[in-house]
Amino acid sequence: MSKQATGNNGATTQPIPDKLYFRIGEVAKLCGVEAYVLRFWESEFPQLKPNKGGTGQRLYRKREVELALRIKTLLYSEGYTIAGARQIFAAEQREPRKKNQSELPLDRDGKAEKTDKTAGLDGRLKKLRSEMMELLGMLSVEPATRSRATKATPIRQSSRKNESGPGLFDGNN
Repeated sequence: MSKQATGNNGATTQPIPDKLYFRIGEVAKLCGVEAYVLRFWESEFPQLKPNKGGTGQRLYRKREVELALRIKTLLYSEGYTIAGARQIFAAEQREPRKKNQSELPLDRDGKAEKTDKTAGLDGRLKKLRSEMMELLGMLSVEPATRSRATKATPIRQSSRKNESGPGLFDGNN
């Protein structure tokens, strides 16, 4: 499944091979431009950012080759300036975000559409909510045994002050 590279006049010239990476010379041949033009496009279009290998050589992926071909088409065939082509790419990046957002299943009245699946889920949620409210009611009432245990019982103090001898903090060392 290879795409066709387009020439200056928009006609297809050669397919893009199915490879993981392309060197800048290969991309230049596919696009029909010089390597310095691709390096210039990299500085002007942030979307065109090839990886660099261990030797510092640019390695383009298929997506970046397609992007370079699109840039060439916009600049050479459709007559856009670099700034105009940048605006086209910016607009294309904004549009997919809008399309990917799914709409909520709401009627015009603002009520959700009930399907068999959502109706069953709604019933289970109501039952769960009522059980949770019942548990909350049980937890908020103080049980009778708990109130008896918390009542303070007086602690008996010995009638003699020092039954077992002087205390640590009596001051009589």
